[in-house]
Amino acid sequence: MEFLFKILIAYLLGSIVGSLLVGRLRGGVDIRKSGSGNAGATNALRTQGAGFAIWVIVIDVVKGWIAAAVLPGLVLPGVSDASAQQALWLPAACAFASIIGHVFPVWHGFRGGKGVATLVGAYAGLNPMLLLPLFASWLIVVVVSGFVGLASIIAALAIPVYLLLLTGGVFNAELGFSLACVALVLYTHRGNVARMRAGTEPRARRLWLFGRGRT
Repeated sequence: MEFLFKILIAYLLGSIVGSLLVGRLRGGVDIRKSGSGNAGATNALRTQGAGFAIWVIVIDVVKGWIAAAVLPGLVLPGVSDASAQQALWLPAACAFASIIGHVFPVWHGFRGGKGVATLVGAYAGLNPMLLLPLFASWLIVVVVSGFVGLASIIAALAIPVYLLLLTGGVFNAELGFSLACVALVLYTHRGNVARMRAGTEPRARRLWLFGRGRT
């Protein structure tokens, strides 16, 4: 029961979407009605400014970290303990549940963000060392291509590749989590992929190496 209860709690925690929470505190702003229509930090930055976006990122990252690093160790009175095998997978399961909650939030009509910031927080809670290949691959792709969505996809893909190289192909909770995240990130960024193929995807010109000086 502990395994299922904590996954449910992680999902509900993930359903607290930073942009929608900050929007309500800012007078009822719903960024899903502006810009790309997404409830993530990128759309928050483009439509509401840096101050708004920073708070969005903080909330979304922290909830992923709590789900991965804090929630699995909490004692739930009256709830039977997870088995030894379930305990090994519990941090990864809670981490993924929080990302699912962010993408499909029960508090906000199941319309949330793309899950990248919460994914970052989850990796920070599971294994902070994984943030290095995650950020390095993201930065390289966004500087070369200018596409934030593509950078997010490649960064998600980089982690299972890194883990496979590190462990020699051993399947464990971290690898399972990373593969599940790849599938989810590909799903949430399907619109970005379609726009890149159509040539209509906007670029982050301040980060794009080849876009500097262009208008």
